[in-house]
Amino acid sequence: MAGRLARWRGGRLLHPRGLSFTGQVELWGPLAVRMAGRPGRCAGTVRLSRGTPTPDGWPDLLGLALRLHGDAGPFDLMLSTSSQRRVLRHLPIPRYDFAGPYGSLLAYRIDNRRVYVTARSIRPLGRTLDEVASVADRDAACLDLFAVGVTGPWRRFGRVVFGARLPDEVDAALAFDPDGSRGSGPHPTGLIQRLRVASYGFSQRARGAAADQTRLP
Repeated sequence: MAGRLARWRGGRLLHPRGLSFTGQVELWGPLAVRMAGRPGRCAGTVRLSRGTPTPDGWPDLLGLALRLHGDAGPFDLMLSTSSQRRVLRHLPIPRYDFAGPYGSLLAYRIDNRRVYVTARSIRPLGRTLDEVASVADRDAACLDLFAVGVTGPWRRFGRVVFGARLPDEVDAALAFDPDGSRGSGPHPTGLIQRLRVASYGFSQRARGAAADQTRLP
């Protein structure tokens, strides 16, 4: 049943329609150390996706998956379009444009503090995946990364610049880690996170994603 559903949704049970890109990531501050091993630049893998099969240009729960290839090993961030307002940061919110903002929805536990992560672009990225690809081709696609505690202002700690689009077969083989368990970085917490990990693992097994993610470009 899961396999048939995955094939109907383009090979993925979750966020079936998407594009993947290489990327360059620059990080600074304490979060850079926790996520990538050190401040500075590292390679990245970026995937933007539509959460449900709505027609192009319609509002949707858009997704951003970011893999940091840092000194500490690969670390994956998985974000969904949301709001930066405190009362709404836990809720996925449909958006028209792939510029975001994207939020972690769940908190990361870092040094006994709860930290939320968000990403957004200061310029439109497009309402369709084809438009996003066109912006990336012009070297004009980038996202800024922000973090906030339970209270206080959002603080920028990084930037992601999109590179070349990855082939469809690589996109199909990608399996991002919702728990951060492949690396030594921070982990999201809570009951909802445990359910999320189970659903993503089920989806990835059903569609036959690559077991060894380190062999992908």
